Amino acid sequence: MAADGIAVRPAELTDAEELTRIYDYYVKNTAISFEVTTPTAEEFAGRMRDISKRYPYLVILRDGVIEGYAYAHAFIAREAYERCCEMTIYLRHNATGGGLGRKLYEALESELKTMGIINLYACIGVPDEDDEYLTTNSRDFHEHLGYKTVGTFRNSGRKFGRWYSMIWMEKLIGEHTDRPSEVVFKDS
Repeated sequence: MAADGIAVRPAELTDAEELTRIYDYYVKNTAISFEVTTPTAEEFAGRMRDISKRYPYLVILRDGVIEGYAYAHAFIAREAYERCCEMTIYLRHNATGGGLGRKLYEALESELKTMGIINLYACIGVPDEDDEYLTTNSRDFHEHLGYKTVGTFRNSGRKFGRWYSMIWMEKLIGEHTDRPSEVVFKDS
């Protein structure tokens, strides 16, 4: 653990209950997630198990308490896209703004780069105007980390009786060469 009490480690299936609690806030109170029903801890653990077979799934702790999680997963399940992945991050709702997200994403990006991943994508809900369920904070966070908006799907998600758009953001973390290195997935 770092001197500031912050540590990043691989998520464990025993973390599923706590990660579900963190995610539950976003499902019930925001349009950050377009899920409308929070998965059970068992469902969440199943998702973790499936993702962790091939990609990193990390948690960040402050003084031993899980404050958030991030993971990568297949962008599109086709071999031609194997150097791409989609990023996901959730911090405890009252733990934002202190640099934890940056530390967590940097750790995740480092692992992905080592694997041979080149393109990172983030799918983000955005409002036409900030409201009580959704702001542009997630978009702004990703922009701050070097992501660029590459596409918009207008009014693609409906939650809390409102329509929300979704954007795709992209960040390149490697070179696109004629002979890229092989991707080394966790199950390889």
